[in-house]
Formats: sequence, C-alpha cells, structure tokens
Amino acid sequence: MSDLFEDPTPEKQTSGNAPEFSVSEIAGAVKKTIEGAFGRVRVRGEVGRVTLARSGHMYFDIKDDRALINAVSWKGQVSKLAVIPEEGMEVIATGKLTTFGSQSKYQLTVDAVEIAGEGALMALLEKRKKALAAEGLFAPERKRPIPFLPEIIGVVTSPTGAVIRDILHRLSDRFPRKVLVWPVAVQGDACAPQVAAAIEGFNAMTPGGALPRPDLLIIARGGGSVEDLWGFNEEVVARAAAASDIPLISAVGHETDTTLIDFVSDLRAPTPTAAAEHAVPVRAELLAWTSEQEARLTRALTQGLSRRGERLRDISRGLSDPQSFVNIAQQRLDRWSSQLDLALRTEVSRKRARFQEHAGAIRVASLQGGITQRRADLEKLAERLASAPDRYASRKKEDFSKQSNRLRSEIVVRHVREASRSAEGLFQRLSDRATRQQQDRLQKLEALDRLRQTLGYKATLARGYAVVRGDGDLVTSKATAEQAQLLEIEFADGVLGAGTAGGSSPKSMPRKPKIIRGGGEEDGGQGSLF
Repeated sequence: MSDLFEDPTPEKQTSGNAPEFSVSEIAGAVKKTIEGAFGRVRVRGEVGRVTLARSGHMYFDIKDDRALINAVSWKGQVSKLAVIPEEGMEVIATGKLTTFGSQSKYQLTVDAVEIAGEGALMALLEKRKKALAAEGLFAPERKRPIPFLPEIIGVVTSPTGAVIRDILHRLSDRFPRKVLVWPVAVQGDACAPQVAAAIEGFNAMTPGGALPRPDLLIIARGGGSVEDLWGFNEEVVARAAAASDIPLISAVGHETDTTLIDFVSDLRAPTPTAAAEHAVPVRAELLAWTSEQEARLTRALTQGLSRRGERLRDISRGLSDPQSFVNIAQQRLDRWSSQLDLALRTEVSRKRARFQEHAGAIRVASLQGGITQRRADLEKLAERLASAPDRYASRKKEDFSKQSNRLRSEIVVRHVREASRSAEGLFQRLSDRATRQQQDRLQKLEALDRLRQTLGYKATLARGYAVVRGDGDLVTSKATAEQAQLLEIEFADGVLGAGTAGGSSPKSMPRKPKIIRGGGEEDGGQGSLF
C-alpha cells in the first residue's frame, strides 16, 4: 500500500506496469493514514455554520482566518456535550479526525466542546442575556415581593461548602427558621441540570404536606472564576428560576460577580450571607419594636381614656339635676292615675247603653229567617254547580267541532293552491319587470353608443373635415405645420401622405398646405380638423 503514496519511477512510467487501485481502496487508504497520523485531537477555532439534522446529528464548521474544518457530532454525542456550539462562538472541540469517503472530504467527529477563553464566555453570556431579555424574563413587573417572615426556607447549594454554614449561622442569629437544603453540584457539567431540577422540585412540593413547600428559595454559591460560575449562566437554570412560583433570591459568587440567574431572580444578594439577611428580619429588633409599639399603644389608650373622662365630667357639669326630670314625670303619672278610675267607669256606662240600644233590634225570629234564606240560596247554587261541568264540556265540544271543520284537508289543499297561484303570478310579474328593465337599459346603451359615434371625430371626418398630422403628432397651428418634415392628412375614407412641409417638398405640393373647410379652400388657418 506504500506504493499508493510514492511517486512512480521512470521505469514504471514507461513500462506501463504501474498497479491499479479502485476508488474505494484509495478512500480507505487515506482514511487509515489520517486516523493513524492524528487520532484524537483538540481543535480551537470559531464555529461557523451549524445545522441540526432531523435525525438528531449536528453538523457544524470550525474555522480560523485561513482554513475551515467540517465537524459532526452524532445524536448520542450531542446529548452529552457540555456546550452546544453556536455560530460565532470560539470553542475548543475534541474528537477524532476521520474522512468522509463518499465526498472525498475529511472531518472531525466531535464528542466534547468547551468555550475557548473568558472573552468567548462573556460574548456567549451577552448573547443569552439579550435573547432572554427580549422574551421579557427580566421585566421588573414579573418580580415578586420577598415574604417578610417565611416559615420555611429552601436552599439550593452544595451541602459540604462554607456557604450553607454561613446561611444557617446568619439565620440562627437573626431569626431561626426551618431550612430545607437541596444538595447540588455548584460547578461543572452537572451544575446546571441539578440546580434547575432543584428549583422545579421545590415548586412541585405540596404546601402543608409531609415535606412542606418552602415559602422562599435561596440559590447560593461562593465566589469563583467565570468558568466556575458558568453553570448559573446556563439557559436551563435561568428559565427554571423565571418559572418558579416561589419567590427566589440569587446569591452566586461575590458582590462583583454577575450571572444570568441574577437577572431573572426576584432579588439578587451580593453574597450568601446577605441573602440570609434579606430572607428574615432580626428577631431582637422585632421584639424591641413590638415592645415599643406596645408601650405607645398603652400610653395612647391611657391618655385617650383620661381625656374622655375629663370631657365627660365637663359635660356633666352643664346638665340639670336628673331628679328634677323624674319629679315632673312622677307628677304627671299621679294626675293621670287619679283620672283613670273615673274614665273607666264612664266608658263602661257608655258601652252598656249602646249594647242595650242594639239588643232591642236583634230578635231570634229575624235571625232564623235570615238563616233560612241563606240556606235556600245555597241550595240553588249547589244545583247550578252540579250541572255546570256538563254545560262547560258541551260548549267546549261545540268549539272543537267548529275548529276541526276549518282544518279539513280539502280546505288546506285549497289554501295551498291559492297561495301557489299567487306565487306564480308574482314570479311572472317579477320576470316581466326584469325583462322590461333589461330592454330599457339596452336601448339606453345603444343610444349612448350612437351619441358616442356622433360626437367622435370619425363622424366629423364624414362631414367633409380632415385631420392633419406632422411627423406623427397632431398639428394644431400653421407654424407647427411649417416646421414638420412629413405631413399626413386623414379623411373619412383613408390617410393621404402630403410629403414634406418645412424641407424640400414635391413639385406637386405647395410649400404651404391649403386648409380645406367644408369643401372650400383658403390660405393659412389655425386648425387641424377641416
């Protein structure tokens, strides 16, 4: 196979005995040579075109200012990439250099991608920040207020670092609260998915359950380089924080460090300790404030009662003696009670006299006669009532018979026929009217067409006039006709060429044309329609 890459000797060129290779053998030899010479390589460059195929494979270019390498990551490799290549990103791609024999190309099969330097990281961060800001995830109106005194605080951080100890210590000093810690990796490839899963997990808890849902979340990590904090710049973490129903405080890095989660969180704390301070108030300060408010309330109540007592005493001095009002009422009661006995006796006597007056008019015989008369009237009404249902039923039966006679089938059929004849007559009238309107409009159209022909210049030509054109344009004056190189005269039955006017003219044509008006002739003239 070494002969494949060696220059043939002059003897072999002249003898015609050089070995022959198939295209597949050439492609296989090149593939073995490239893979054997390079193997796994790390390539640094700028990502160019990026294409994600429907099959899940990713194709992209890695280039610098002088060359370009095609790269591919198969479907299984794409899901494991820590950084997904984006156009314009400067990366270090690690993979195996191989060939694609079907198109005589070589390419890099990439299984790992990392950002090439802090500058590229910041450019990527800025690009993500603009994309999320355009979606409105940083809008101030989306941010929720932090609870004043949460019952349960959820902390997403590393369980072994100093961050969790600082948070617990500061919470214990200020106002002890229940704390739920969700342990996660705070740097590396596992950081972003674990932090996003922790935020979603806290939100999935049931309020008041066996493991109750926190009232506040703190996402915390100590300081570090841009690469160390990069997990909190991933889009999956930012979207999880923006979708959280629980108010969230971000405390990632030191005060000068800024990550993507800081922009979507409800509150950014410069340090994890500051996050604990924002989470709860100082218990001693609350107790002092409560005591002060209690003292102020007590003083206000005491002073209010004292002022009202003084006011009551001042008003009471202006009132008369209550006993005087009672004495007057007592005197009226005594006077009315002394008159009550006499008034009762007088009323009883008056009622007795009226009763005796009416008692003489009430006799047993008259009452008996009234009862007899009422009984007779009642019997007559009972007889009428007994026959009333039959009479009512007979009247209704007669009414029903009359209505049924009106609804016989022959009557209905007659009405239908009459309505049909009426509809046919109406349709015939409508059709006749439409026909007449159409004829009238056709006649108007023909009249307008005749008027158009009468007013057109063709009809004028038929009456003995003519149209003069010079060099193809309409001539409207003598001066224009004299300047024209070629004159034409249009009559009703055709166009006559009159030769030249301004230049040399034929012998048969005078230099100045005669203008014809209604069959006569005269020199000069200003019109072109004769």
